[in-house]
Amino acid sequence: MSAYLRSGRLVVGLAITLAVTLLAIVGPWLAPHGEYDIVGRPFTDPTLFGTDYLGQDVLSRVLAGGRSILLISLLATVLGMGIGILIGVVCAYAGGWLDEVLMRLNDVALAFPQILLALLVLSAVDQPAAWMIVLIVGLSHAPRVARVARGVALSIVPRDFVTSAEALGESRLRVVLFEVLPNMGAPLLAEAGLRLTYSIGMVAGIGFLGFSTNPGAADWGQMINENRLALLVQPWAVLLPVIIIGIFTIGTNLLADGVTQVAAKGGQ
Repeated sequence: MSAYLRSGRLVVGLAITLAVTLLAIVGPWLAPHGEYDIVGRPFTDPTLFGTDYLGQDVLSRVLAGGRSILLISLLATVLGMGIGILIGVVCAYAGGWLDEVLMRLNDVALAFPQILLALLVLSAVDQPAAWMIVLIVGLSHAPRVARVARGVALSIVPRDFVTSAEALGESRLRVVLFEVLPNMGAPLLAEAGLRLTYSIGMVAGIGFLGFSTNPGAADWGQMINENRLALLVQPWAVLLPVIIIGIFTIGTNLLADGVTQVAAKGGQ
């Protein structure tokens, strides 16, 4: 643990990530106006960051729009990591034909761009529910996580402590849960940070393209789309959500890089 705390990159990344997350959680209570309040004419400057295309306060909308995108992104990351780790570890530990079949199917899934698959599914519904976006984004992460998890697990399965546990008659499930998975922590934490970064970008992109769970609600991705035509007139309506998404992305990337660096040094 001390090695992680000594990593400046990791500490800065964690601080940025937590700061943006905290802002998203408490933002609605800090907002100077309500999420739907009209405070002036569209694209004018009666408030600190001006108004959006309906005359709503940009700052208030940004503060109110973070919860949904971060929650959906977090749940999608957890889902994708869970499914991907399961597939990767099973393939590495079982080997043989099961490994070949699952990995070839995994390669097929990797050939398709994540956002393309998401738009293909979402275009079939009028207004997607939040669980649907979580499911789509999470499943799109699973093949990439599975590839990483399998690679990490393959270096652990042949080790002596795994062989000893098998020789003592431990069940396969117990060997996986108590011998293999605990030794995969650092690489999977780094991968989780990257997946969270991609989830934020993907969920924001889905909102930007008009597939929002609530078209009238504040949403960082949707705000960019709604106000992009007046970028030169009132840039803050677009720039403020972009800046926050960018800062959060930097934070999660620093966090993932920090975990990777510490793990590469053996946690010393």
